[in-house]
Amino acid sequence: MLRDLNPRHSLVAGIIWLMVALAASFAIAASIWAGRVAREIVVQQHVRRLVLETDQLGSDLGQAVSMRLEAIRAQGGPLPLLEVFKRLSTAYPDLAWVAIVDTAGVVMAGDRSENSIDPLSAGDNVAATNWFSEGLHGPWIGVIGKPGSASSAPLLGDLAAPVRDGSGRVVGVIAAHLTWHWAPTDVQRLSKTLDVRGSAQTLVLNRAGVVVVGPEPLRNAAWNGLLVDEAPPIEPPLDLTGAPRFERLPTGQTVLVARAPVRLEGDELRDAWQVQLSEPKEIVYQRANALAVRIVWISIVLGLATAVFGALGARHLTNRLKSLTRSAAAVGRGEIARIEVPRGRDEVAQLAAVFAKILDDLHQERSELLNLSGELERRVAVRTREVERLAEESRYAAIVRERLQIARDLHDTLAHSMMAMLSEVRLLRKLQVHDPDSLAGELARAEEVAQSGMNEARSAIAQMRVNSVRDTGLGPALSKTVERFNDRTGLDVDFDADPEAARFGDERAEVIFRMTEEALRNIERHAAASRVRVALRMVDAAQLELRVEDDGVGFDPKASRPGHFGLIGLREQAQLIGAAFEIKSAPNQGTVFRLTLRIAPEAL
Repeated sequence: MLRDLNPRHSLVAGIIWLMVALAASFAIAASIWAGRVAREIVVQQHVRRLVLETDQLGSDLGQAVSMRLEAIRAQGGPLPLLEVFKRLSTAYPDLAWVAIVDTAGVVMAGDRSENSIDPLSAGDNVAATNWFSEGLHGPWIGVIGKPGSASSAPLLGDLAAPVRDGSGRVVGVIAAHLTWHWAPTDVQRLSKTLDVRGSAQTLVLNRAGVVVVGPEPLRNAAWNGLLVDEAPPIEPPLDLTGAPRFERLPTGQTVLVARAPVRLEGDELRDAWQVQLSEPKEIVYQRANALAVRIVWISIVLGLATAVFGALGARHLTNRLKSLTRSAAAVGRGEIARIEVPRGRDEVAQLAAVFAKILDDLHQERSELLNLSGELERRVAVRTREVERLAEESRYAAIVRERLQIARDLHDTLAHSMMAMLSEVRLLRKLQVHDPDSLAGELARAEEVAQSGMNEARSAIAQMRVNSVRDTGLGPALSKTVERFNDRTGLDVDFDADPEAARFGDERAEVIFRMTEEALRNIERHAAASRVRVALRMVDAAQLELRVEDDGVGFDPKASRPGHFGLIGLREQAQLIGAAFEIKSAPNQGTVFRLTLRIAPEAL
């Protein structure tokens, strides 16, 4: 079971794990994206609802204030204050309470509904109150209550406005509670919609930003929230005055604030008050975050379910491939001779048919290989005998080449020395008969020739044992040979070798060195030259050139010389290393010995 789940041992497991990984990745990515989109949509809806309700409350408060002010203006004129009070009480029975105050600040009359607490009673003096002083000069909105009274803050606040006579003179102040028959239900619905715990807070602010209607701890104090960030944009946008935004309170709490002006007629009352609804930021995002988390979990569960169903489907679809794998493994172990080809025309059936054909071809080729192996062994035996014969001939050819090399060395050393000694012996025989007195000098001369021949033989043997050319390079070896030639002959010798050609030092360099020695010996013995020049250089960066020149008597290179093998030996050595050999000479015009050899750059 564990082996079947290991993707290293099972292609089906690999496909299943790939599907699980893709499904999980897609589910997580989709859930994060969908959760983010849903979160933004929910927050936008929340903000939109808060803005709409704020604007509606501002409109409600403006309408309530406008209607009371219009009623107060309509009831003014020559009527006494008590008559105005009676008419207002009769015209607006839905008022929670209404009171009228003369210019001295004494409450002349008050009336209240059965379900409210009247904060003002007849005979009270309110001259020192702010609402009275403000109400003498114009409309005032706030909260009216006796010090220490148990009255709670009204929903839309209280109104204080001046009462004027027919001449426009202020004769008193009327105070009334601002109620609106559906506004309390609307605010309660708004608060419960935004948060079941009623977290939405309703305030009324004046033009200076001071809270005039609201909880007692905030009343008559400036709203001191600091801008933190703008609220998410509302789609589609609303044509409203104030844009919602997040503000941080001195307590450290961040709240979403929406404001709407109280719409009143008249330039002096425009933007005098504004309604504010606020709600904690965590409450705003609580529903959105919960929805995002729910979407993530739903997406993950759906992704896992998709992966499971996909894995089962992949396992079912790959059963034929697994059967083919088992059949191939059985053939490999030798349990069966041929792959079982399943029915059908899909890729698995085609693959099995191809494998079966390949296996049949392999069996046929194996039998053919066995036949070819037997034939090959027979041919190998024949070739082995042929190679042995060729190796024997190669060894014989190597011996012949070595004999030729020794013959050339003997010719270059001992043959010259023996010829010189033979000439001296012949001369001694003639002197013994014709000039016995000079016999002693010639004997000394013969001894020198014999000693020279012995030195040359030792030098040749030493060169055969020690290869100075490979050790130092062709250039330094030729330089020493030229120095010895100069010391021995006293001729004017000029030697020139460029550094690149001087480094050449494989087995071909040794042959070139011997050819140069032979050329110098021929100059010493036959050329009668006064000046010799030896040059070694590279031509075209891939061709080595050796040039030996003298200004001696010269000779005819085409003339036949029976018994002399010097030129023949030089040509044979040049052919041995694949070099081009050329001799230019004529009687009384000197001799030029030129050898060129093409070499690879790595041989330097």
